[in-house]
Amino acid sequence: MPVSGEKRMSYFRVNEKCNGCLACVQNCPADALDSTDVGDRRTLRHNMARCARCGNCWRVCPEDAIEFQHLLENKWDEIASLTLAHCSVCGEILYTTRFGETVSGKLDRTIKPLCPRHSESIASLARAHFFPGGKRPKEVQR
Repeated sequence: MPVSGEKRMSYFRVNEKCNGCLACVQNCPADALDSTDVGDRRTLRHNMARCARCGNCWRVCPEDAIEFQHLLENKWDEIASLTLAHCSVCGEILYTTRFGETVSGKLDRTIKPLCPRHSESIASLARAHFFPGGKRPKEVQR
């Protein structure tokens, strides 16, 4: 039992492994997790009063970044704040830089910060430049 005036020590915590992929937010059946993207930051928040304590966030987290105990106050607690990556052409928010690093590491190459619209238009420009008139290069015979 806590000493008078002391709060019981309890928490929902996201550790440094979080890459901002939003798997926890998208799979929370109680809407106890949310995210906001402002400027170049993605902020994840948790409201334990809404939390069903089902552990789904913990199960779906690909990085094992979630740790929690009971927290019964009805308030939003900031649990992570991550830098956002923007499309290098239009500035549209794409993902967090940590998520980009995770994906790049798994693909063993750096991913280009382009939104789907600009990614496709650059691919179209490359096809038009290298294959004018839609012609493909001749097959090399061996």
